[in-house]
Amino acid sequence: MLLADARSVVDPESRFSQRSGLDSRNEVVSILVPPLILALSNPIFLLISRELLFFFSALGAFNGILLGLYFLFFIRPRRLTTYLLGGLILALSVRIGKSVLYHFNPDLGPIYLQIGLSACALIGPLLLMYLRSSLYPETNQDSWWRWHLGAWLSLLIIGGAFFSFSSHRYFWDYFFIQFIYLQWLVYLSLSGALIWYWWHDRPLTNNRWTKHAIWTLSMYLGVVLVWIAYWFCGFFNYIMGPILFSLILYFQLLLFLLGRGRSSRLLQDPVKYQNRKIASAEAESLISQLERLMQEQQLFQNPNLKLQDLADRLALPTARLSQLLNDNLGKSFTYYVNEYRVKAAKDMLQAKSPFSLEAIAENCGYNSKSTFYAAFKKISGTTPAKYRESLSE
Repeated sequence: MLLADARSVVDPESRFSQRSGLDSRNEVVSILVPPLILALSNPIFLLISRELLFFFSALGAFNGILLGLYFLFFIRPRRLTTYLLGGLILALSVRIGKSVLYHFNPDLGPIYLQIGLSACALIGPLLLMYLRSSLYPETNQDSWWRWHLGAWLSLLIIGGAFFSFSSHRYFWDYFFIQFIYLQWLVYLSLSGALIWYWWHDRPLTNNRWTKHAIWTLSMYLGVVLVWIAYWFCGFFNYIMGPILFSLILYFQLLLFLLGRGRSSRLLQDPVKYQNRKIASAEAESLISQLERLMQEQQLFQNPNLKLQDLADRLALPTARLSQLLNDNLGKSFTYYVNEYRVKAAKDMLQAKSPFSLEAIAENCGYNSKSTFYAAFKKISGTTPAKYRESLSE
């Protein structure tokens, strides 16, 4: 199949007229393609002014870029799931933005076409990684997603440098574009299988249609519809992809705003870990990472350090880190952090630091002298003042 991006060789309108004679194939497409897409390709719809069509489709791409950046840099709490979701929305938006610009300006520069198509190659991998992180947050995925995404980024950057769109347009039009959409289809299939197993693995006693489930399924179906719009765009207008994306984006945005009070539950189901013991090998690895993080970056010096902050640094769900501390170390988060703070205070006192106890407390991450005294006595069995006196004897 010749895809819509190979438009530098064959005009899309002539391709549509050539294919309109394939009655049997059109009948198959009319069955496979969702009625919404066929309705949008109705001639009445296409009478809408180009200005309005450009505004609506471009606005969806622009808002998608903003939403992607929001998930990447500004949403709280931060976790791997939100980073991957932000990357997915951003990749979709860049791809859609390229389509909008190319539809209304066929003379668009090759570099913009290459960027848009390269972003398209990341949609499938990011979708699978996002779903895996969202549906199975208790699984340690740090190395998996880094290697997976890194491999595709390296391929696109190195391949794009040696086989640029401007120098190898024939290769892009007739080979790479089809590879991208087939690759996207493979990842859609893998993502669908992941959702299928997750859905049937959920306890029957629970309410399956949680906010998280609705968000996840609608996100997946939205990406599927966008793929269908591009793959079958030879049978209707090329701008259907951006139009569909805009509709899907605003629907997802509505879901997000309606669930904003509990955004963590919208993007990820709460993890119940009582019956999910962390394997000893995995626990040892996580504890080693945690200790290295606390010692090298001295996060305990932050008086506002929260469990979520530490979980984000480890790319772990908050409940998973809490389980690690309670089940494997036998400590609460507060006690664990206080151990590092008290040890740092002891080190300063042993070094005959001239600072006052208040200054030492502040340097070790305490906001108040009373909290410092209480934590120090609980862990050391004595007060900071008496400990200092014992060192001078």
